[in-house]
Amino acid sequence: MSLDQSPLPQLQGGLFLTDGGIETTLIFHEGLALPYFAAFDLLKNAEGTAALYTYYERYAVMARDCGLGFVLESPTWRASRDWGDKLGYSAAALAAANVKAIALMRQLRDAFARSVSAMVISGCVGPRGDGYQPGSGMGADEAGDYHRAQIAAFAQAGADMVTGITMTNANEAVGIVRAAEAAGLPVAISFTLGRGAGGRTAAAHA
Repeated sequence: MSLDQSPLPQLQGGLFLTDGGIETTLIFHEGLALPYFAAFDLLKNAEGTAALYTYYERYAVMARDCGLGFVLESPTWRASRDWGDKLGYSAAALAAANVKAIALMRQLRDAFARSVSAMVISGCVGPRGDGYQPGSGMGADEAGDYHRAQIAAFAQAGADMVTGITMTNANEAVGIVRAAEAAGLPVAISFTLGRGAGGRTAAAHA
């Protein structure tokens, strides 16, 4: 889907809030264990799912109280194949976790539909590698193949868009864009600038 065809409300102007620092918040403020910084792993039980809901709910309340739109960025930064393998997820279980993450975002949107002006569900894609160190790169075709399953799960679950964050190289970003386009989803890309940089910045849409 091209930008000109996209129904995304944030492209029509206005301010949109999103969450900030999910892994940092859950680990250092909530005391939760996130192996490999994988927030999606909390979805494996009711307690973890409730913790994720509470985390996003705080931001939705802020958006409501400030009269802002809200982008619900799914907790799936680590929910791709290599990280799933490290955590013991099969391909089917990983796809199910990505679908469940989007379903949780839909549940939140339904809960705030009458009080927040616009809510967008974004499937969050992280890099195959570390995210804050370049490491070894992939070609764009390999990157597209790597990220395709996760993005297809987002599309199946009803995400409005895809966001690739902490990208360390252009080839992986291109692969994500191609995979999102194949799935019919608008996509935004954000790069990590500088070795060891601690911010998710430099967003671009495609």
